[in-house]
Amino acid sequence: MKNALYIGTVSGIKIFIHWTFLILIGWIVFSNLSRGLGGEEILWSVIFILTIFACVTLHELGHALAAKRFQIKTRDITLLPIGGVAQMESMPEKPGEELIVAVAGPAVNFIIFIILFFALPQPASPEMEQLQHIGPANFLYALMVVNMWLALFNLIPAFPMDGGRVFRALLAFRMDRTRATRVAAGLGQLLAMGFIFLGLFYNPFLVFIGLFIFIGAQAEAQQTETQSMLRGFTVRDALLAEVPGIEADATIRSAADQLLQSQNKYFVVNNAGKPEGTLGRDEIIKALGELDGEAPVRQAMRKDVMYLSPTMPIEEAWKMMQQQDQPFALVTSKGEIVGALDTDNIAEFVMIRSAEQGKKGK
Repeated sequence: MKNALYIGTVSGIKIFIHWTFLILIGWIVFSNLSRGLGGEEILWSVIFILTIFACVTLHELGHALAAKRFQIKTRDITLLPIGGVAQMESMPEKPGEELIVAVAGPAVNFIIFIILFFALPQPASPEMEQLQHIGPANFLYALMVVNMWLALFNLIPAFPMDGGRVFRALLAFRMDRTRATRVAAGLGQLLAMGFIFLGLFYNPFLVFIGLFIFIGAQAEAQQTETQSMLRGFTVRDALLAEVPGIEADATIRSAADQLLQSQNKYFVVNNAGKPEGTLGRDEIIKALGELDGEAPVRQAMRKDVMYLSPTMPIEEAWKMMQQQDQPFALVTSKGEIVGALDTDNIAEFVMIRSAEQGKKGK
């Protein structure tokens, strides 16, 4: 993964730390220095943050291992300053399965909280002010409190929080998934606006959290709506019959000219009559800025060509293209290329379907 440091693999899941994590560590050191704290106190603060993110990693592994029970793979987990992100291939669509996967993360934090609660030698009752300076005396207690808040915060019923997925799963027992998503996303955006309002008067960080929740809820609703519109159709229904091609030895400049002279945004790169790769608008523009215009398109093309069947459900094809970050795929039947599919055409197909359904609903 770009801009991230690989730190290990657990149960086949790669774990990365994003480079922006260093900003968080730097900010902790700077803020502690500005408060006049010594080197030992700063060290304990940094160790505490690292321990919290170890708990965040366990939280994400909880989701990933629960999803694995339902044959859903997790490609990797990335630790960011705002938390962890598990890149799953998809979320279970059955309400019971989604409920288990969504609850698994907060459950890990609750388990850590319970273990620490009973492991502490004294009753957990110091004043909150004591947590402003982390040291050996209050380290475990502070970690216990943080895990309790991590679990509770993630159970807020708003996408993309775990609680939003729990809420949708519960709704989906009584209504279809698309409607359940709309309701859950609507509640999430309402809560997000509340966070933003409070943040303007009390804590600017709440504004950031509110925006994160609002955008995440909107994205989740759009994703589910798209899946609903694609369901029941095959790749053939959105097939691009014309497959524009370009020779592997052609220059990048000629590819740019071809891009300008047509409506095509993607090309299949051929060599001796056979596909060798694909070339899109983004690759052409990037190559013009980094390579000589006379360089062959072979140097700029994507070599990992994706092939689809015309009878494949288009929803499945769309998910595959997302998972493999492929905006363009060739469609073959009996070994022959019969067309192509790109993400732009899928988006247009969804808009047409949405307009048709809107007309029927009037």
